[in-house]
Amino acid sequence: MDIENAKAQMRKGVLELCILSIIEEDEVYPKTIVDRLKANDLIVVEGTLYPLLTRLKNDGLLDYTWRESSEGPPRKYFKITDLGRQFLEVLSSSWNQLVHSVAQTVGKPPAAKKTRKTEPSAPTEASLDDSSASANDKQEDSSASAPSSVETSADEKATADKPTTNN
Repeated sequence: MDIENAKAQMRKGVLELCILSIIEEDEVYPKTIVDRLKANDLIVVEGTLYPLLTRLKNDGLLDYTWRESSEGPPRKYFKITDLGRQFLEVLSSSWNQLVHSVAQTVGKPPAAKKTRKTEPSAPTEASLDDSSASANDKQEDSSASAPSSVETSADEKATADKPTTNN
C-alpha cells in the first residue's frame, strides 16, 4: 500500500471544506488559496484547485468577480454565496462529527491499548496442570514484592522465569 497516496486521498477529502472556509473570510484570488493550503500542509497545485473552484461555482456555492491587476491581465476573485455559507455550515458540522467519531475510534489512550495486549488469556486445562505446582512458589515470591502493575519490567520477567529454590 502506498502511504503517500492514502495521505493525499485524505487531504483531497477535506479540500472543499478548507477552500470554502478560506473564501468565506473574504474575496480571494486562487493563488492566495493555494498559498494558505500549502502553509497548512494541505499541499495543492493550481491545476487541482481550478476544477474544484469551477465545480463549486457551477453548484452555486461560489461566485467571482474580475478585477484589474497591476501585474498583468484581470484576475478572478472568488467569494462565497449565501447557499455556499449554508453548505459550509452543514459541511463543518459533519466534519466536526467525523473528527469526533475518528478520535473515539482511533484515539484510545496508549495504556488502554497495552492493557488489552497484556491481559492473560483464559487458562486451558494444560496450562492449569503446568502452573499449579509452581503457583504457591510464585505467590510466596510476589507477596514480599511491591504490588504488581499491568506492565512488567524486563528485570521482573527475567526473575520470574528463573527457577526458585526453597532452603
